[in-house]
Amino acid sequence: MQNLTILGATGSIGASTLKVVSENPSAFNIYALVGGKNVTKMAELCAAWQPQFAVLNDEADAKRLKALLVSGSKTQVLSGPQAMCDVSSASDVDMVMAAIVGAAGLLPTLAAVKAGKRVLLANKEALVMSGQLFIDAVREHNASLLPVDSEHNAIFQCLPTDIQTNLGHCQLADSGINHILLTGSGGPFRYTDIAELASKTPAQAIAHPNWSMGPKISVDSATMMNKGLEFIEARWLFNTSKDQLKVIIHPQSVIHSMVQYNDGSVLAQMGQPDMATPIAYSMSYPDRIPAGVAPLDFTKVGELTFLEPDYTRYPCLALAMEACFEGQHATTAINAANEIAVEAFLSEKIRFTEISSVNERVMSKVCASNEFKQLDNLETILEVDRMARSYAQEIVRSY
Repeated sequence: MQNLTILGATGSIGASTLKVVSENPSAFNIYALVGGKNVTKMAELCAAWQPQFAVLNDEADAKRLKALLVSGSKTQVLSGPQAMCDVSSASDVDMVMAAIVGAAGLLPTLAAVKAGKRVLLANKEALVMSGQLFIDAVREHNASLLPVDSEHNAIFQCLPTDIQTNLGHCQLADSGINHILLTGSGGPFRYTDIAELASKTPAQAIAHPNWSMGPKISVDSATMMNKGLEFIEARWLFNTSKDQLKVIIHPQSVIHSMVQYNDGSVLAQMGQPDMATPIAYSMSYPDRIPAGVAPLDFTKVGELTFLEPDYTRYPCLALAMEACFEGQHATTAINAANEIAVEAFLSEKIRFTEISSVNERVMSKVCASNEFKQLDNLETILEVDRMARSYAQEIVRSY
């Protein structure tokens, strides 16, 4: 029985994780559930799973949760970032699902790494903001890192064991690997006239054709910033050079990513667009357990198509790829700017096409300064994040 803390329990990854636990009740025990603002949902989860701890970000929300829990509940309610770190690093915890969206997930995820846990990484920002620092901490503290994003999990499954067990420090060429092919659906606007993108609404951007995700990630999929962040994440996970990593549009989301070897072979991982599959594999690696997902019926899959990304349609993708090899200051800045820009778009303060404009302006300003070119500790990373958010908020107010 493995004790599990779920960071981001009230989100879509949290729901899929609990789906896998329900399929394997004798293998996993819920130690702690960590959420953001959804008090009602957290109360429902506590009633169903009876975790030892439930943690919310805000103290007032935690008080509301306490009031909602039935008398005699064994769940202890905590609040704040330190409590999130505590339930991620506790000695009783075996594995941590790191699925808090955005920069807020960085500190508890790092706490799990420094405690030597098996970290199931669904939070892109941990690597986007602190790639080298994070990867080095995994090795230093003997943590186990398993990628959960469907694309990175697919790549992981197509790699030899010596790379799987040496993420961040592997040498792809030594294992005969030419390229990693990162697939993306292209989002809901992949066939939309580019001139019409400025008028797209939040509701239209959130309506992803294949995946069920939260609003922020859904908008990132529409701009393909999500793929840009995954590009940065893949660079750190698999220690790729610039020419070893490629992005391909695959509208059907059946092939989740591929690895191309120097003998001409291409290994691909395929499956339903259901996050329970990569979650189950990351929880059970190197074994496999039921995920509650039906296998592909190849007689009903239909055509599989592939396209090169159009960077005029997806300027956020181009910006993220540029930032990836510009440096940690650039990736931290664009991630922070994007969080502010997407929030502004969802609040209808800026247009869809202005998300990329905010990102480009913030990244340019940060990269023009020499002050933060060398980010070798968490404090300076968080300072760049803070500055970039401030710049982005100023730009949003100017529209």
